[in-house]
Amino acid sequence: MEKTMDKIVNLCKSRGFVFPGSEIYNGFANTWDFGPVGVELKNNIKRAWWKRFVQEEPNSYGVDAAILMNPKVWEASGHVQSFGDPKMDCKKCKQRFRADTLIEAHSKGSVAAEAMSNEELEKYISDHHICCPHCGNFDWTPIRKFNPMFKTSRGSLEAEADVVYLRPETCQGEYVNFLNVQRTTRAKVPFSIAQIGKSFRNEITPGNFLFRTIEFEQMEFQTFCRDENSMEIYEKNKAAALQFAKDVGLKEENLRFHDHDKLAHYAKAACDIQYKFPIGWEELNGIHHRGTWDLSRHQEFSGKSMQYLDPVSNEKFVPTVIEYSIGADRLVLAVLCEAYDEENLENGETRVVMHLHPALAPYKVAVLPLQKNLSEKAREVYAHLSKHFMCDYDEAGSIGKRYRRQDEIGTPLCVTIDFDTLEDNTVTVRDRDSMQQIRLQIDKLVQYVEDKIKF
Repeated sequence: MEKTMDKIVNLCKSRGFVFPGSEIYNGFANTWDFGPVGVELKNNIKRAWWKRFVQEEPNSYGVDAAILMNPKVWEASGHVQSFGDPKMDCKKCKQRFRADTLIEAHSKGSVAAEAMSNEELEKYISDHHICCPHCGNFDWTPIRKFNPMFKTSRGSLEAEADVVYLRPETCQGEYVNFLNVQRTTRAKVPFSIAQIGKSFRNEITPGNFLFRTIEFEQMEFQTFCRDENSMEIYEKNKAAALQFAKDVGLKEENLRFHDHDKLAHYAKAACDIQYKFPIGWEELNGIHHRGTWDLSRHQEFSGKSMQYLDPVSNEKFVPTVIEYSIGADRLVLAVLCEAYDEENLENGETRVVMHLHPALAPYKVAVLPLQKNLSEKAREVYAHLSKHFMCDYDEAGSIGKRYRRQDEIGTPLCVTIDFDTLEDNTVTVRDRDSMQQIRLQIDKLVQYVEDKIKF
């Protein structure tokens, strides 16, 4: 079976995972809306990440920083002056593309285009005759740099308004709250600040479904530490990030580390974890040794000390930052790609099934009355289970077709109410992956499901 992005997209649209943004108005490029099933999957992934990196991690604290920040934040971070993407226009169709993305798509992720200069990008595109993905012509403008930050204004009258930006990344909210978190939690280094939140970038290049969008959600984990311990923490974060990717269901053979060929001037180390998407090897998340750059810059631009006072030695220093960042939307896409399967059954039929980790599945249980005249008892069971889990209820069509619908959205367990249920209070429980069935007392269902969905 060949997994293609088209198959993933078609399943997502037909089963309520993801819809095109503003679809009734013919869509809006690089925007997608999560549907009833997709929003549950995404929320479950975010909850699993938060549990792992905040709830279970000692000295880790969460924040939810504002999207609109003082514009000086983006001056301090360098985004106003030097943040930009290498863009080029097709002279024929007037479409604009990121040069590095064109190369990555052409090479299926085998070329590290982010390390190339503009001259190297142009040479590669010329040498490999990379044509416009929109019209197929080879007629490019020279590469120019475009700042992808969205601008808006604050104030009741535009003439009096200040320019503000929709944040292009979430990490600055963790940096500017470093002192607040340390003071209120009495945290001692090393400690971490985590956040899940929206970011915005004016991406022009078509984004391969959820892979690259103009608004996206990031899950970030910043560790503040002494520089002498920083590389040890960097390696620890690499291992933790890889383990989480495997724990949500991504196979090890589809994951790899990719060290950056080109480092920022302040960085000691940087690497990505790449996943083998249907479009090739692409970045899933990044782990970065950012040194003292971020806190030092905010200290310089704000005039406020960002130093940490060691309570034992009374030493003051600006902590080093180790960052682990992963896109929630991109991880959803990876999980969907990994889970998708087409199985050939003994009866000659093919079933599409999403082998999602039970803890991530949108619905943990589907309640299915064998016939509609059993719906009263079935709804009692649904009401009982829905107090504990997200459940689905379906009484339309044959039981076989209903099983298939649940397979396609990854529901791990189906509970069927039949006429024996009225006599002995037992139900049939069907497993999604093995399709095996057992008989179980209704009062044992909650514990049975809980055991199956542990993360």
